[in-house]
Amino acid sequence: MLNVVATLVDEAKFNIKEDGISLRAVDPAHVAMIDLSLKSSAFDSYKATESEFGIDITKMIDVLKLAKPNDIISITHDEEKNKLILKIANITRSMALVDTTGMVEPKVPNLSLPAKVVISTVELIQGIRASEAVSDHITLSTTPDGFELESEGDTDAVNLKLTKDLLTELKCKENVKSLFSLDYFSNMIKSAANEKTVTMNLGTDFPVKIEFNIANDNGEVHYLLAPRIESE
Repeated sequence: MLNVVATLVDEAKFNIKEDGISLRAVDPAHVAMIDLSLKSSAFDSYKATESEFGIDITKMIDVLKLAKPNDIISITHDEEKNKLILKIANITRSMALVDTTGMVEPKVPNLSLPAKVVISTVELIQGIRASEAVSDHITLSTTPDGFELESEGDTDAVNLKLTKDLLTELKCKENVKSLFSLDYFSNMIKSAANEKTVTMNLGTDFPVKIEFNIANDNGEVHYLLAPRIESE
């Protein structure tokens, strides 16, 4: 969950509820947004009352690096000191919370995107890695027959073309095409590396909506990435 959030922000406000955790944030450049939810069933044990915490994501990830694969991590809120107490094996770490006063929760725009593609994450990451050696932007396009990822530099070009039968799902009645920052797109898709598929909703010169599950389907991640509009 933290690695998914860290693709966009260093600090974030987590909404804690009795049935799970949620978060919504926009990156500093206002190019991308994340909307994440994690059910209480994702945890071995979960007990909480409604509250919100401001967390330094980078610091939290560094703390979790102390854990071995099978370690159970306990996170408790010390209400008196307003700190998180993290226990990993025999280590106890007290971590100050971040002030959430200036953290405005963004609204999710209501987008009607005409194309939907469900694609193998491994396939998509392979296309991204090939593109990273060529350019800093990519074009995503869909037709009723398939999906295409293109990257074009000054001298070289990369093309990933998948016909409908090579996709998990394709819903597209019209040709759509948009240009995006490769850096943002790459970080978003690579954060889904442990998941089999990624869902993308696309339009022409519209944001791309990227969706995938985490934590054995106990959590959902929704990214929105604004397009790069080329001037005439």
